[in-house]
Formats: sequence, C-alpha cells, structure tokens
Amino acid sequence: MISIATKKPELSLDISSAAPPAPSNEKIATHIFKSKLPDISISNHLPLHTYCFQDRLSDDPCLIVGSTGKTYSYAETHLICRKTAAGLSNLGIKKGDVIMILLQNCAEFVFSFMGASMIGAVTTTANPFYTSAEILKQFRTSGAKLIITMSQYVDRLPKTDKDFTVITIDAPPENCLHFTVLSEADEDQIPEVAIKPDDPVALPFSSGTTGLPKGVVLTHKSLITSVAQQVDGENPNLYLTNGDVVLCVLPLFHIYSLNSVLLCSLRAGAGVLLMQKFEIGALLELIQRHRVVVLSGAAPLGKELEDALRSRVPQAILGQ
Repeated sequence: MISIATKKPELSLDISSAAPPAPSNEKIATHIFKSKLPDISISNHLPLHTYCFQDRLSDDPCLIVGSTGKTYSYAETHLICRKTAAGLSNLGIKKGDVIMILLQNCAEFVFSFMGASMIGAVTTTANPFYTSAEILKQFRTSGAKLIITMSQYVDRLPKTDKDFTVITIDAPPENCLHFTVLSEADEDQIPEVAIKPDDPVALPFSSGTTGLPKGVVLTHKSLITSVAQQVDGENPNLYLTNGDVVLCVLPLFHIYSLNSVLLCSLRAGAGVLLMQKFEIGALLELIQRHRVVVLSGAAPLGKELEDALRSRVPQAILGQ
C-alpha cells in the first residue's frame, strides 16, 4: 500500500485498491496536419524495375552516352536489362544474391542495376577510385558474388579465397568475362521470381557523418516511395516530363544520383545523359548539344558552373 498524507492524519489516499476512473465520453483531440494537395498514389506493391519502366517501352530516348552520343531508346534499354538479368541468372546469380557494380557513369551501370532487380538480386555500388583495401572491405561486408567493372580496375579487386566472377565492360583481362555474356543472353531465360515490396534491391555504402562506410539496405518499396514523392502526383518536386533530357554527371554509385537522377528520370520518361566525370567545358557543350533541361549537382560544382554558365547563357535561372 502507498499512502499520501497531509498534515491532518485523517486525510490519506490509498491507491492500492483504488478503482480505475470511469470511462469518459469526451473525445481526445487529435492534431493531424495535411497538405492542401491531394495524396499521391504510391505503387510500392510493384518491383522497382516494373515501376520505373511502367508504360515507358517506346522509342523515346532513355540513355544517352555523353562521350559518344550513342542513344538507347526505352524499348532498347528495357530489352538489354532483361538480357542482363538472364545473363546474371545463367552465371548463378539468384534472388537475394549481391552483385557489385564498380563503374563510372555508363549505360552498362544501368543495365546491370535494373537487370539485377529483375531477378531479385541486390546491387552494391562502389566507387571505382577506391583503394584495394576499401574495395575489399565493401566486397566482404556485402557478400558480393560477382563484380562488374572495367579492366583498369581489375588489379585492385579483392585477393581472397572466395570464388567470384569478374565481368568487364571493355576487353577482359585473363580470367574475366566480357559484358556481352550478360547483354547478349536470351531474355526468355529470365527465371520467374516472386519479388516482395520489402525485399532488398540496393546496398549502397555511406559513412554518414563519421566513421567508415556502412551498408544501407534499400528495398523495392523504399526506393519506389522515394521516387514517387519526387516525380509522381499533381505537384512533384521534380517537374520532369517525357522527352526532357537530364544530365547525369554525379556518380551513379552514390545514392543521390542513383535515386534522384536515374530512377526519377526513368519513371518520368526523361532521357538520361550520362557523363563520366565533371569537366566544365564538356559539360556546357553537352547541355547545349542535347538541350538539357535539368542538371543535378553538388555544392563543390556550384561556383565554377555558375560563372561559366552565366558567361554563356545570361538568361539561365540557377537554383538550389
């Protein structure tokens, strides 16, 4: 028994046997704040690849290689992604397995990422300029079974007892395969895989604010939800439309570019102009040649880009 007494000893409160308060008919006030805009419908029951290519299998430009001008339509891109999915399956990659993409921005990056999604595999994206030790750490932590890269990076790949497959998008060194084993596979050989919204599809690594990079598990549902908030609905954050050209100079191995540039553009039906590295002269030339309407950048690029752009295009509107 717990007693609370006042100065008058005859007044006490015994809560050991106190009856519960009688239920009240008074409504509890709730405070729910909503936008004046209507809710958007988020198709997070779909796999990521289906969502991104939904109703987009046309001859409209999808991927444009900045260095060569080679253009892949949405129909061509989707077909090569399917072939890549079949090729990965032929090499033993199955649902839940992890592949590593160690590439700069290129069409093969997109084919590999979306192809892996189609068979329920997970992609971990890595900076091709990592040291051997950094690549090894991410390789071991992610449990990758296959690496897609360029021949110039092969010497820095993990030296381990674990068997894994290496595929290069250019002439393959000894014991490596060429990307055509994926891109020329029979798309009809894609296995039927049941993909759930909470299945992982991407495993980017980020150091956050401190420490060494750590893997971040992203599901089909989480990426679709993120993309939908940016490009779907009546008032999207990114006003992308079919036929727009979006310049992708930020590295696709980073989640900002992968999510907010590539995936958002695919969902909106925009063309993605792939640029491997930032060089102000080449960037401005690509903007002019391909009539770029959106360029996502990072703060370090800002001042140089602003000065160069204002000198050439005084009427340009710059915003953050």
